[in-house]
Amino acid sequence: MSLDAQTLPGMAPTPAAPGMKRGRPLRFQPRLPGPLWNNVLGDRALGGRVRAVRRLASVLIFTVLCIPIQAVLIQLPGEAKNAFARFYHRSLCWLIGLKLRIIGTPTPEGRTLYVSNHTSWLDVLVLGATLNARFVSKAEVGEWPLIGWVAKLGRSVFVSRNRGRTGSEAQELRTRLEAGDSLILFPEGTTSDGARVLPFRSSFFSVAGAAARIQPVTVVYDRLGGLPVGRRDRPLFAWYGDMETGSHAWRLLRRTGTRVTMVLHTEFPPETMPDRKALAVQVGRTVTDAAARLRQNREVV
Repeated sequence: MSLDAQTLPGMAPTPAAPGMKRGRPLRFQPRLPGPLWNNVLGDRALGGRVRAVRRLASVLIFTVLCIPIQAVLIQLPGEAKNAFARFYHRSLCWLIGLKLRIIGTPTPEGRTLYVSNHTSWLDVLVLGATLNARFVSKAEVGEWPLIGWVAKLGRSVFVSRNRGRTGSEAQELRTRLEAGDSLILFPEGTTSDGARVLPFRSSFFSVAGAAARIQPVTVVYDRLGGLPVGRRDRPLFAWYGDMETGSHAWRLLRRTGTRVTMVLHTEFPPETMPDRKALAVQVGRTVTDAAARLRQNREVV
């Protein structure tokens, strides 16, 4: 450690080198005075708005172009309509800046009942981009602007959940499974706040007997701005309660660095469970445990 010569008694101060003298301390003046300077790390409203407008316009234009193509493919035999639906959903994820991380492998065979937690309208894009299956949605979803178009492009099965039609609609789902189709089911019955998984309702598993296998699926939105999502930020992804679709999408599309992780768990035949209540508990526990680990930024084992 060196000592300054001025601090030692009996020694003359060392003269300053040429060009090193200054009469007063340096004072930096901000180039951006006012709130812009004081909020360097804050949200740039203008940039976020331009980004959201660009993304919304891209989604609308792409959807309008895809509707007639899928309308024709649905009338034709073969797997082209299913492949195009996955391409459509995957493209939407890319257009809105949502990165997909997939853990596990979807079952390649038909007659699979995929059972997933439900957090947001984004789940349709995420699951539709990966799974060769049809969604089971409530009837009013088909009437919603944009979301209804997306659901129809994915060949969703709409059910009214009217008690008077429960039996006939359940039979329709069984018929589709027996014909070789795979279905995506949200047994929570509604969307959650993203901080938990709601209990799975056993009534949703009344069609499980017609499936050849059941594959639990966990979906968690775990990155925002490239960083792990905390509890405060989960409502940015979660769409629940009386949230408006338009305002929710606007806030989300203004942000960058978003990511979702989807875990495809090991499939199993429904006959391994004694009844649908035990099936709901078993699948619910699998999905809940995986979602908790992902929210804690831990890997799923």
